[in-house]
Amino acid sequence: MKVIKNKRLWLKLRKTARAIKKVISPVASVMAFFNPFRYIKRMDRYIIGKFIGTYIYSIILIISISIVFDVNENLAKFTTNHAPLRAIVFDYYANFVPYFANLFSPLFVFIAVIFFTSKLAGNSEIIAMLACGMSFKRLLRPYMISAALISILNFTLGAYVIPKGTVIRHDFESLYKNNKKKTSASNVQLQVGKGVIAYIQQYDDVSKTGYGFSLDKFENKKLVSHMTANVIKYDTISDNRYQWRAVNYKIRTLKGMREQIKTGAEIDTMIMMEPMDLVFSKGQQETFTSPELLRYISKQKDRGSSNVVQYEVEYHKRIASCFASFILTIIGASLSARKRKGGMGLYLGIGMALSFSYILLQTVSSTFAINADTPPVLAAWIPNLLYFAIAYYCYKKAPN
Repeated sequence: MKVIKNKRLWLKLRKTARAIKKVISPVASVMAFFNPFRYIKRMDRYIIGKFIGTYIYSIILIISISIVFDVNENLAKFTTNHAPLRAIVFDYYANFVPYFANLFSPLFVFIAVIFFTSKLAGNSEIIAMLACGMSFKRLLRPYMISAALISILNFTLGAYVIPKGTVIRHDFESLYKNNKKKTSASNVQLQVGKGVIAYIQQYDDVSKTGYGFSLDKFENKKLVSHMTANVIKYDTISDNRYQWRAVNYKIRTLKGMREQIKTGAEIDTMIMMEPMDLVFSKGQQETFTSPELLRYISKQKDRGSSNVVQYEVEYHKRIASCFASFILTIIGASLSARKRKGGMGLYLGIGMALSFSYILLQTVSSTFAINADTPPVLAAWIPNLLYFAIAYYCYKKAPN
């Protein structure tokens, strides 16, 4: 009797287990399909480790050389301007390194791919992989995974992290390298709202103070309000980004044939403008994160400002430059995967030349957008389009 009861219990448990398995099995299949480690084999981990390790090593090597040259060039300025050691290390070089590492990331990617792939080919490791029936397309999988990781890192740094550090670095340079920032503007006129025009005769960004201020409001192309103030000051401690204080103001309100005049010593008012809208300094677009760039571009376009091209180029360049890792990785792997008697020297030189020409083309295409009315999106993507054609040709000529 006890055996029969145990058997019934066992049958019930097995039936329950089968029911649970039917429910879990589809979910497990979907999770297994989307599991990235499913597609990464031991050979992939080996190549990814070589790629990332060589990439980091090349960054450390080249940036170390750049720091030595920069110190040698600016040491006299640092000494003359009495720059503190802490500011040199943490304000300047701590932000110098990620900025230039991210800027020249395509160069580091190319050098890393050429270097370690040539070494694999020289040791006949790639020949062994291809001899086992692996296609060159399959061989590129770990390369593309590594390029994706580097691209995500570059975009995150370039869009969110580096701009904040660039602000600190620019402030340091203005204090201790005699790279003085533009801190004043004259005869500034801009649209701060629909039908609202602001004018400042002279503005000082150090004190956040404007002189000779006027604000005109129009409705149906008719002037309805005219405000003037001798001095206008930006409220830096207010929670509102657009809070200003007008000194010795006069407000004229026009209602048909009637006119009301209000005067006073001081008044707090909200005007849809900020200090950064009044003073434009060189490289200012590099100090904005990508969301800030989008907001700034949208705001300036609403105002009818034409001074947004360099900001649009910067925004699109941050996205386009991330794809450079994929393009240059394909070119580098295709060039260096074949075993040659001459070694890696020739192809390392070709890789360096292609990388520098890519960076140079980025700068030239940006100039086209700013000075030749080329669409910013096209200007940012011209290097990628040209080098994608080169990558496709190299891929087709690669060993199979």
